[in-house]
Amino acid sequence: MITLNIPVIVEGKYDKIKVKSVVAATVISTDGFGIFNNAEKRALIRRLGQNGVVILSDSDGGGRVIRSHLRGILGGIPVYDLYTPQIAGKERRKAAPSKAGYLGVEGVPADVLRGIFEKFAEAHPELCGMDGVPSEKPPFTNMQMFELGLTGRDNSAALRDEVCRKLGLPAGMSAKAFAEAVGLVSDFDEIEKIVGEL
Repeated sequence: MITLNIPVIVEGKYDKIKVKSVVAATVISTDGFGIFNNAEKRALIRRLGQNGVVILSDSDGGGRVIRSHLRGILGGIPVYDLYTPQIAGKERRKAAPSKAGYLGVEGVPADVLRGIFEKFAEAHPELCGMDGVPSEKPPFTNMQMFELGLTGRDNSAALRDEVCRKLGLPAGMSAKAFAEAVGLVSDFDEIEKIVGEL
């Protein structure tokens, strides 16, 4: 399996599952057009993509809009565009094909997707390998968040903001968004230590 040292940005959660089946990397979903109104996720993408990002969106009009929006928010960060072939059809979980009639990332056969990443790896060997790949951990549980005072207390939001500041993440995150973001860049032990210092 190819390992990438930079994150891969996809549109949806099923795209994320599919990509993670063929490449070892941090994969972030934009939740479709949800990225337009999600400042937290945009900041997280910028934080994790400081050394560059791969964008792999669907080969349709919506995918082009999302790709263009991402390029706009990633000014100054290297962006590597990957494209899936336009394969007519529909995903198994959907009742009808997309408006364009093409398979999205989740529907592209795994061997085709693997080939796309293999060509990318050949062209950019400096972005591949084991070093530097953030390990994705499960989000913090509600109980862990509560134990550390990061939720359920009068000062929880302020404490989360301080932890975010220490980690270079955006302030003002909801408890759910905080748990997901911290799971990508840190772990429970580090957060416990930071909270203890605060």
